[in-house]
Amino acid sequence: MKNFIKIAAFALVAVLASFCANPEKMAKMASLVKTSCEPGTLECVANQIKAKYTLTFPGDYFLPKAIVKITPVLVYDGGEEKGPEFWLQGEKVRNNYAVIPYKTGSSISRTVTFGYKKGMEKATLELRATVYNDSKTKSFEFPIPYKVAEGTNCTYMLVNANGLPTFEGDEYQKEFNVNYETQILFDINKADVKKARLNSDEVKEFEKFIKEAQKDSYTTIEGSKIIGYASPEGPVGKNNALAEKRAGAAKKAYDKTISKRADLNIPVTVEEKGEDWEGFQNLVKNSNIEDKELIIRVLSMYSDPVVREREIRNMSQVFQTLSTKILPLLRRSRIVADITKKNFSDEELVKMVEDNDNRLDEEALLYSTKLFSDRSVKKSLYKKAAEKFNSNRAYNNLAAMELEEGHANEAAMLLNRMNEKTQGYYNNYGVVEMQKGNFEKAKEYFELADNDEARENMGAIDILEGKYAQAVSNLEGCNSFNNGLAKILTGDLDGALKVLTNANDPDQSYLRAIIAVRKGDETTCENELANAFNKKSYESRCDNDIEFAALR
Repeated sequence: MKNFIKIAAFALVAVLASFCANPEKMAKMASLVKTSCEPGTLECVANQIKAKYTLTFPGDYFLPKAIVKITPVLVYDGGEEKGPEFWLQGEKVRNNYAVIPYKTGSSISRTVTFGYKKGMEKATLELRATVYNDSKTKSFEFPIPYKVAEGTNCTYMLVNANGLPTFEGDEYQKEFNVNYETQILFDINKADVKKARLNSDEVKEFEKFIKEAQKDSYTTIEGSKIIGYASPEGPVGKNNALAEKRAGAAKKAYDKTISKRADLNIPVTVEEKGEDWEGFQNLVKNSNIEDKELIIRVLSMYSDPVVREREIRNMSQVFQTLSTKILPLLRRSRIVADITKKNFSDEELVKMVEDNDNRLDEEALLYSTKLFSDRSVKKSLYKKAAEKFNSNRAYNNLAAMELEEGHANEAAMLLNRMNEKTQGYYNNYGVVEMQKGNFEKAKEYFELADNDEARENMGAIDILEGKYAQAVSNLEGCNSFNNGLAKILTGDLDGALKVLTNANDPDQSYLRAIIAVRKGDETTCENELANAFNKKSYESRCDNDIEFAALR
């Protein structure tokens, strides 16, 4: 038996020697060369298909005077792409190619990259080999190419890369509180209400407003309050008492005159605030007094009212001006009406929009867009707010609608009409650049926006650039399609399922089908695909998607 093995071994060596004496024989024995590839299933990342392939030559195979050319070729539906060829040589060839020893043989690896083209979802990576003699005067093709990898995973291309625009909100209130007020002025150190001041234009305007408000179905007067003050001059105790007397005197005048002339019968509260330092500061700020900044500085330096008054009196020229222009206006009682205003209801707003009612202000126009599903109506409302009120938010939201439709240039023109650069402006300009493929510029805008939409958009660009872990970080907390996709791309299938919770969304169903097939759950996969096929594009994609090769 041992003699038989020895004879067989010698025979094999003899056959190899005879075959390998001629390069043509190397081509005929091509099956002795082993190949492998990482990954075995190709993957497209950032629009690139990269693979590392290895050829292993056995001992007693690679002739010392032979030269071999290896050409990687990606064959796909629609054509083929050749990668960089490389050359190998035997030990006795005088060239600078990689050397394969004859006796021992060896392995050699190379990395090849192909730019993605449509149709490469179904692709085969082949290694085509040609063997030459040392002078390259004779060549022999290997009979069949080595197929080292099949199919291309393009799952990352599912990313929603249109960009998520920012819509800025309205400040429309269905109900809100306002105060409407008047005041009665008093002489210095006095608390009696003079008839002339009770009949001032300001008081009469207050009465007129109250009278009309009571007839307005949108207005409710909840109550009123009277607040007595004293100007901040003289002893504090005396001023507190004076403020209390002024509040009481104003209450009597209100009961006898104002409430009757205004036909108002509602609860009234009375309080006194003593020295009116707050009113003093506001009047000084809004005045044209030459030394007002100095006065305000003194008020900020001292909290004790006695010290404040002393320091201001020390500025004799300033105090004289204050005595004539500011202090008389602080000897007062304020009469404040607490009013609740109802705004237009949704039904009223719809009717007003349909009737092109000009009473709609900026906030009402912005809010009314929520009441219509027709995009043309929404756009018309934003346009009206933009043209009538030069509304930044309207221009921004119009731009956002254009971006949803993929109209980057139109959106940019609208954003350029904004006179304030808001978070919405920066995010939406980032989406403009994103849709144009200018990712670096887009990221600069998203960083300036620093809002939820910008972070989602950064995550989408991360996916497009193959930075999957970074995408997961940017998309953390977003229950979005892209977040689920990013988790799938990093292998976190369970995490992806926690995000992809919309059972009726065909996009999310397709991702859940990928998760199911990766987990070997064919039944769930088929159910999810049935829902995904409600969107026809997924049915055609599935036919070529390597993710579902096991089902086919």
